[in-house]
Amino acid sequence: MENGPGRPPDVSDKEILQVFEQSGDPVLTASEVADQLDIGRRGLLSRLDQLESEGFLKSKKVGSRSTVWWYPGNTSTKPVEPHR
Repeated sequence: MENGPGRPPDVSDKEILQVFEQSGDPVLTASEVADQLDIGRRGLLSRLDQLESEGFLKSKKVGSRSTVWWYPGNTSTKPVEPHR
């Protein structure tokens, strides 16, 4: 994932993915992930979207305003470890 303008992220992609790997839940909301890291929910949403576009995560809309995310692990066609 390329960094856009602004300050560099304080939380790495690897740290985000580790929250999914270590969770006992099969899916997580952005708020649940943000609670585990030093990152705001809004900033995390764009990072989750980017990780999904790179093949590291999957998501699904549930209800009218919620999205859940999951980490498919080794089923991705890309390497599991991001290059950060």
